[in-house]
Amino acid sequence: MAELSKAYKPQAVEEKWYARWLTEGYFTADPASPKPPFSIVMPPPNITGVLTLGHVLNNTIQDILARRARMQGFEVLWLPGMDHAGIGTQTAVEKFLRRTEKKTRHDLGREEFLRRVLDWQEKHGGIIIEQLKRLGCSCDWSRQRYTLDGDYARAVQKAFVDLYKKGLIYRGRRMINWDPAAQTALSDEEVINKPQKGNLYYVRYEIAEEPGRFLEVATTRPETIMADTAMAFHPNDKRYVDLLGKHAWRPLAREKISIIADEAIDPEFGTGVLKVTPAHDAVDFEIGQRHNLLIVDVLTPDGRINCPTVPELHGLDRFEARKKAVELLQDRHLLSKTQPYENNVGFSDRSDVPIEPRLSEQWFLRYPKTQEALAAVRDHLIRFFPAHWEKVYAKWLESIRDWCISRQVWWGHRIPAWYPKSPAPSSKSQIHVGIEPPANAEDWTQDPDTLDTWFSSWLWAYETMDQETRKKFYPTSVLVTAPDIIFFWVARMIIAGLEFKPGKSERDEDNIPFRDVYFTGLIRDKQGRKMSKSLGNSPDPLELIGKYGADGLRFGLMRIAPSGQDIRFDEKQIEEGRNFATKLWNVARFRQMHGPSEAAPKIDNKKLSIFAVEVLVRLNETIDAIEKTYSEYQFSAVAQELYDFIWSDYCDWFVEAAKTEIFSEDETKKKSALAVMDFVLSAVVRLLHPFMPHVTEELWSRLGFGKDSIQFVPPPGRIALGDVDLVNKRRLVSEIYETVQAGRNLRAEAKIPSNRKIGFILRTHEKWICDELPTISRLLNAEEVRLDRQYEAEVGVPVAVTPLGELFLAIAAVDKTAERDRLDKEIAKIEAELQTVENKLKNKSFVDRAPPAVVEEHRRRLKDFSAQLAKLKQARAGLN
Repeated sequence: MAELSKAYKPQAVEEKWYARWLTEGYFTADPASPKPPFSIVMPPPNITGVLTLGHVLNNTIQDILARRARMQGFEVLWLPGMDHAGIGTQTAVEKFLRRTEKKTRHDLGREEFLRRVLDWQEKHGGIIIEQLKRLGCSCDWSRQRYTLDGDYARAVQKAFVDLYKKGLIYRGRRMINWDPAAQTALSDEEVINKPQKGNLYYVRYEIAEEPGRFLEVATTRPETIMADTAMAFHPNDKRYVDLLGKHAWRPLAREKISIIADEAIDPEFGTGVLKVTPAHDAVDFEIGQRHNLLIVDVLTPDGRINCPTVPELHGLDRFEARKKAVELLQDRHLLSKTQPYENNVGFSDRSDVPIEPRLSEQWFLRYPKTQEALAAVRDHLIRFFPAHWEKVYAKWLESIRDWCISRQVWWGHRIPAWYPKSPAPSSKSQIHVGIEPPANAEDWTQDPDTLDTWFSSWLWAYETMDQETRKKFYPTSVLVTAPDIIFFWVARMIIAGLEFKPGKSERDEDNIPFRDVYFTGLIRDKQGRKMSKSLGNSPDPLELIGKYGADGLRFGLMRIAPSGQDIRFDEKQIEEGRNFATKLWNVARFRQMHGPSEAAPKIDNKKLSIFAVEVLVRLNETIDAIEKTYSEYQFSAVAQELYDFIWSDYCDWFVEAAKTEIFSEDETKKKSALAVMDFVLSAVVRLLHPFMPHVTEELWSRLGFGKDSIQFVPPPGRIALGDVDLVNKRRLVSEIYETVQAGRNLRAEAKIPSNRKIGFILRTHEKWICDELPTISRLLNAEEVRLDRQYEAEVGVPVAVTPLGELFLAIAAVDKTAERDRLDKEIAKIEAELQTVENKLKNKSFVDRAPPAVVEEHRRRLKDFSAQLAKLKQARAGLN
């Protein structure tokens, strides 16, 4: 085997292995395989997207699941792809055109603009796929899909046509959410409510029948007064009942408007009177429908005022018009007061501008299978992790509204509907909906709108697969996604699977898109702020990979990603991930220095040192803990278990203790120690592989643990130690390690460097310690550890009370005050431990219900703590 280099160089190792994995086709799924299936579909990133820490988190988790499943013997499909991102991509290209050519899409026309988008896509699209490869993602790249692939696009059109024929898709004129920046309709889920500080303007409307009498209205939007077509109050509001049926003068674009009563009015808000603007508010629109009010639209699609009768406002941006309208009202003495006011304003999730309620002709979907979708999660056909998202999902489905699926953008899936170019008067509503255009296509014109991007991606879980692949891998095993798209995507995929039934039978359990859904947390900076370019707090993952390696980034991020909680990002954690890889490398290098490793090391339980027994039992405990935490999708807990075991139990304790045998003249002991080193190393690289695939593959290969790739080697199982005396042996090791730690603390408090050899004296009556003295000396880096039952130290010599006896530093007496303070702290610590144990043993419920061995262990601890406390107090008294 080639010798491991002194320093671990992640870039060289990662590039080498990823290229080899691709060449060997290790990630390619075989639908004909007899192995049980495990499948994930990647949430498709935008075609113009670049790698973010959110992508790193999401895809690392998917890769962990995929790699672990391969090791467990599953045939794994991790299907990657990209989304065409209708509004996002079109907006990016339009900005580019304005900057470079000072043109809009309308200047170019639809055909030329789409050609430009394709050019843009060729140059800027798909970058993120190569970046995911840098991360080590084990996707089946041969199956990479795109939401505008020919077959996929046809499936989207077919879904539209099928739903239309079932009466679930319809076209209608309704109040929708309008994005003035992107100039398109949005669904309710694409509107994000944000608290905004503004003003309430109290405007005076004169009663037409009673000149000099005014109605006051509190409004946040005086710029829409020109679209008012009524004044309204609650029918039970006695303040205004005498005005019912009368009229008021509209202050801007002066005109008489009716005064009406409607139960939708809140008498407690403002003055209890509402200015009804049916064209620009959803509630007002419903009031207008009930009272047959005129609808006046005074806003253009890009959010400017369209009202020539008020030239001072005509053509102004809506927010500029608000300021100007206030000035006009003040000049006319129609503004009585202004108050600061904070309310929730709907913002476009796409362009982050305030949306406008707008009456528009759009396509809508009545959601099918909502009750079945509710039941699938409620009855745990589909399980959510963390489980609290089930309530959020259920609440949305229980109050679901029709989905506005048409978008006024050109980039995307064009709606498969055609209208006659010259319709006869009697066939005004004539429409052709189909995958193919009408026979006499030249007499028809296709609907210019495209479908909401999410209408294509709700088919992603199965339309990305051909029939053979779907038969093997659908429903998929797990979906990893962010909770902010639980409505956009997760719920809709569940509905699509239940409606279109792509599974092998009609049963719901064969048609749901996935069995489990794991929701990741949001990554924030150390101050708890969201990552954003504007704040400059969003690091480039590729730079982090360059500094720390992909494995370091993956492991460091996973350690700080608790299930379902937001993540506070700290680059030091990524550095720790790199250091962890280096630690593993160094311990493997140390093992390599002592001869070749055994691929299947033979462990003779009768020849194991107590330190070997301890590390093997801890390995069993770690395997058990990892299995449990994996089953609950607790990835950070898995990472922490691995970190603690490898860094502490294995490297810092066992390997250091084993050096006594490795460097001894006793070949039997040396072989036993090296066999345990190999056994545990072989186990930990397999346990760690899903998190850190590159370094583990390198060590697996270089140490000769197996000829095949580590990716297909089963995870380690528990080792059967078969020793009835495990408890006693572990107690002895625990006492030694605790004594060593106490000695190290003494050294640190006396400011003696850890690399300087120094003497210790152990006052003890334990005879068995003699056999372990060489190891204790090594762990303490001691010049000598002298056993002396009768030792009487000079007052002020540093001492620690340990389970093995009193441990003294073999140095002259130190400052008595400092030693007194140190002993006081030790006494307080032991007293607290003693109190905890005493309280448990006084608790009858604990004593009666706990296993006898646990109760006996607490009684032993009570005895040990009491003895330690007495010795510490004795040492403390000697300093008085």
